[in-house]
Amino acid sequence: MILGQSFRRIVLLFVIVSLGTIISCKQSASTKAMNPSGFKIMRGVNLSHWLSQDFGWEPKYEYIQEKDIQFIESIGYDHVRIPIDEHEMWDENGKQIQEAFNHLTSCLDWCNKYNLRAVVDLHTIRSHHFNAENEGGSNTLWTDAEAQKNFINLWIQLSEVLHTYPNNMVAYELLNEAVAPEHDDWNKLVNKAIAAVREKEPERVLVIGPNMWQIAPNLQYLKLPENDKNIILSFHTYTPLAFTHYTANWTPVGHYKGPVHYPGQIITDDDYEKYVDVADTAMVDLLSDARENFNKERLIDVFRSGIEFAKVKNLQLYCGEFGCLPTVERKDRMQYYSDLISGLEENNIAWCNWEYKGDFGIYHFDSEQLKSLEPDDELIKTLLKYTRSK
Repeated sequence: MILGQSFRRIVLLFVIVSLGTIISCKQSASTKAMNPSGFKIMRGVNLSHWLSQDFGWEPKYEYIQEKDIQFIESIGYDHVRIPIDEHEMWDENGKQIQEAFNHLTSCLDWCNKYNLRAVVDLHTIRSHHFNAENEGGSNTLWTDAEAQKNFINLWIQLSEVLHTYPNNMVAYELLNEAVAPEHDDWNKLVNKAIAAVREKEPERVLVIGPNMWQIAPNLQYLKLPENDKNIILSFHTYTPLAFTHYTANWTPVGHYKGPVHYPGQIITDDDYEKYVDVADTAMVDLLSDARENFNKERLIDVFRSGIEFAKVKNLQLYCGEFGCLPTVERKDRMQYYSDLISGLEENNIAWCNWEYKGDFGIYHFDSEQLKSLEPDDELIKTLLKYTRSK
């Protein structure tokens, strides 16, 4: 009789533990917020090409609707990152475009309804674009005092509109992929922006990345207020670029037309000799790691220094962007995503893949009609370990 009771206790304990595992599976490590405001994130997706970098692929204000937010939550994401551009949200006279702001707040309301957290990301401003060098433009943010005042004023205005949203539901990312001539140029400006937001919202969680395209090795140069624990450290990774941006026409890496592979050597020595024009120095620079052997451990090496920096600062680490175009072999692409996701989650790094819709998206993409089609179930399963019911 005693043995039977003990056995039943063991079975009951097993059931309780199993149920707990199932319930916690969706949120994973996000159950432990590392910030006092309780903003918990682990798995997210970028709502790109909507209020930011709108290429006219679909009617702008129909691109993201309530049903999209509901779908995003249903497959296992716990947050979205919402890139916004100054020229989408404010006209040339600095006046707010009310329709755009209405769509932003509607999206945040939908997120609240479906229990999704949101990161509002100021993606580009008129004085700064992360890809200006490749697009023939220039950034005046670092030399123009008025441009810097405007940047801070944009956040003052955003705070006035968004401050009523709970601190545990909405966070602000002050600028996407700063590209300043010197690290201290970014440090000085971002600390001014932090101070401006903190005057109105002392408890708001701020997402901040380092200079030079937000790459993890540069986190060591980031200088932030020592006692502010409502900060999440962010980095982006698209390494190896020769693979993730294969044939991308907006970057010199797209000039390479030979084959690529993952895992292993991205571009074989023979293919490098055959297809790489060494006179194209911009392409050669971007292919500098393409003849290395890449696997899961090599992908982790890319952001290992960021892991150590976050530990020292006792702040959460967040990969706010990563992705791979479907121009590579599909099997290789899925293996890349699988390796990167497991590498991030094994190191308790929250992540947000680029993107929901678009050429990197979790929908199949028609590259001729420039339109997102049906959800890519294999990619969704690879990212989220979720099988969608048809």
